[in-house]
Amino acid sequence: MNNDTTALYAFRKYGNTVLRAAFAFSGSYAEAEDIVQEVFLSLHTHPRPFNDDEHIKAWLLRVTINKCKNLRRSFRFNMVCSIDDIEQSDAIYEISTSGRELREQIAALPRKYAEVIFLHYYEGYSIKEMSEILKKNENTVGSLLRRGREKLKIELEKEDEPCTEKIIKML
Repeated sequence: MNNDTTALYAFRKYGNTVLRAAFAFSGSYAEAEDIVQEVFLSLHTHPRPFNDDEHIKAWLLRVTINKCKNLRRSFRFNMVCSIDDIEQSDAIYEISTSGRELREQIAALPRKYAEVIFLHYYEGYSIKEMSEILKKNENTVGSLLRRGREKLKIELEKEDEPCTEKIIKML
């Protein structure tokens, strides 16, 4: 089996297994589908040698679990308010608009900060991965992320909206 067909072979043989594992860890079918795509795309773009089918399966499941863990740590996954916090129907509208307003506040930051905040919190990239994407030093990316968080925190502290305190604590 050559590197061009490894991902296709693995998808046909283990696609459902990977999907079930992703669903079990993520709890969302839509998120599980996205994770499966990422796993097999990773295998396709970065082929590696495998000893046998069990080695392929083990690698696929390990990568799936890691991607699920990354999802759980991501800002998007944590950006949820408890239903107990919602006291009236107007609060639902406020929470749904606060997410949109947060994205607008991130977009209003200088581009260098908005990029790293978006990549880290919404896309779940690590500092190392962002440094490769942005073609910048890891220390530079870490500094940009820290400064961007500080600027965003200052802007959020000016607001008095539901869930804002939870967002500020995560920053």
